[in-house]
Amino acid sequence: MRILNLGIVAHVDAGKTSLTERILAEVGVLDHPGSVDDGTTVTDSLDLERRRGITIRSSVVSFDVPGDDDDHVGAPAFTVNLIDTPGHSDFIAEVERALAVLDGAVLVVSAVEGVQAQTVVLMRTLQRLGLPVILFVNKIDRGGAHPERVVSDIRRRLSERVALLTSVADAGTPGASATAAARNDAASVEGMLEVVAECDDRVLDAWANGAPPTPARVRQRFGELSRRGRVHGILAGSARTGAGVPELLAHLGELLPAVEHDADAELSASVFKIERDDRGDRQVFVHVRAGTLRVRDRVMVAGREGVKITGIRSFDGGTVVETDAAVAGRIALVRGLDNAKIGATIGTGSNAADAAGLARPMLQSVVEFAPEHAGAVFSALSDLAEQDPFIDLRQDDARGEITVMLTGEVQKEVIQAMLAERHGLEVGFRESTVVCIERLAGAGEAVEFNKTGGNPFLATVGLRLEPAPPGSGVAFHLGIEPGAMPPAFFAATEQAVRTTLEQGLYGWEVPDCIVTMTHSGYSPRQSHAHQRFSKAMSSTGADFRALTPLVVMDALARAGTVVCEPMHRFELEVPIDVVGSVLSAITRFEAVPTTTDEHRFAAVISGRVPLRRLDRLRAVLPGLTRGEGALRSEPGGDQPVHGRPPERARLGENPLDREQYLRRIAQTVNGV
Repeated sequence: MRILNLGIVAHVDAGKTSLTERILAEVGVLDHPGSVDDGTTVTDSLDLERRRGITIRSSVVSFDVPGDDDDHVGAPAFTVNLIDTPGHSDFIAEVERALAVLDGAVLVVSAVEGVQAQTVVLMRTLQRLGLPVILFVNKIDRGGAHPERVVSDIRRRLSERVALLTSVADAGTPGASATAAARNDAASVEGMLEVVAECDDRVLDAWANGAPPTPARVRQRFGELSRRGRVHGILAGSARTGAGVPELLAHLGELLPAVEHDADAELSASVFKIERDDRGDRQVFVHVRAGTLRVRDRVMVAGREGVKITGIRSFDGGTVVETDAAVAGRIALVRGLDNAKIGATIGTGSNAADAAGLARPMLQSVVEFAPEHAGAVFSALSDLAEQDPFIDLRQDDARGEITVMLTGEVQKEVIQAMLAERHGLEVGFRESTVVCIERLAGAGEAVEFNKTGGNPFLATVGLRLEPAPPGSGVAFHLGIEPGAMPPAFFAATEQAVRTTLEQGLYGWEVPDCIVTMTHSGYSPRQSHAHQRFSKAMSSTGADFRALTPLVVMDALARAGTVVCEPMHRFELEVPIDVVGSVLSAITRFEAVPTTTDEHRFAAVISGRVPLRRLDRLRAVLPGLTRGEGALRSEPGGDQPVHGRPPERARLGENPLDREQYLRRIAQTVNGV
């Protein structure tokens, strides 16, 4: 069976959830499509989603697309796992997690509003992941719809390698219709030929020599290139009336890669989503890329062997059904993965394709709640953090505060609503602040020797810290022989290194560095005469976990760190006649323009701006551009903070204060 994992993506309000509902009605999963305005959609299951008319969590629905194979009348051509994803930029992490399991996507663009800021961000993300894309121009029945203008906008702002595959009549009226071009339609074939020729030199040469390929060959080659993500078909219609939706379904198999997966290969799967149902039961969404996952199998999960699969439910025909196995290409709800986290690999096959390069959340806010609810709030937030790894929690017992990491302000409302609806807890939030990081200014090295120089621990640890490229993470290497001490002690050291680097010299995470262990030593298992093993005479993992933070901080102090704040890359589209005044104005918000490209009616200013200034820049933009400016942005690295570096309150024991740290820990570690 061929399977297509299909994503519906769009800027908020472009109509992607409505399109999902219309597709499900068209294929018979629903009797009639639900309404976003009325809160009756199948894929938006959260109360907040229905109230706000936005999608917050991605959802999965499966159905078969009928084929016309004469030898197998009624047999499905392929199965679609349809994934409806959020459109709001605050939920880009949820979008990207869904994109990681897709084979292709339909990017919805409004025929009224046209290409919007998030549309551009989504298209770039899809292109970065190499995903094939069909563009669907929605809302052709709405007043103010201009499909031709939107197609031109798509060519200018999203991709030049596109071809229009439907024609629209009566745009902007309730009776608007969309008709697929005939297979030999001259205008349609010519449009496809132009973009195919840009990608295929043989087609270009034949065309230039007066011998263009036949219409059938042009369509075939266009489909091949589309399935590889090199060209894109544009279709139009209305999710509200259903116009153009059958044509969209008819083009899925031609333009997107529904493929036969290898069910007999080595198991390769991953966890891409975790939820809790109305009863609080954990639901783990697993994408099987290769092989077969079976009930009662014992599998490797995140490198841990022997995890038993106790149940599998598969998405089938718009419902979820119990099954004995999930084959390659399928998405399933799997029981038994109680400790698995989002992103965890299952099996021994490669899961490299699941890495979506997700952006880190760059905002934080302190949660406000009644003091007597502290424990319940932290427990409930931990449940949410399990479902969304970007809701990172920090509990400061000394201040009685809980801080959450966020990707946008709307997430606050989501968290508030979910805590109230699921746990009966009322919370508020303080004003958000940006999350900084620390980068090494140079290399630093430190060592502490076993029971020497004020080291009370039965361990020797030496570490060298060196800067690493942004985004590379923390790499831990051994600069000594692996057999120099038991593996458990190396593991304890590495674990402590990674934990300590979560709070650098100023309390911010140190995300990118190379750590090399340069010295090691331990006291072998010993005991007093005729007595049992004594921790006072023999090293344990606790010695290495306690000593390592002191060595890390000493090495960090020798290297020095620079506090860096998050930046956003921006593109600012403005009327040509206000370019000068806009360039002058945006520098007040610390924006640094890098390029200015002028088109026929507008100019696009590109550059970088500190995240802490982005909202203010967005607020003043209408006044600078007569309301005609459009700002889009995406995470764009970081830069050193000017002036005094901001500090973050430290959690737990502070290894920068050696005396206090040793006084609080040493006695417990040595068991005295």
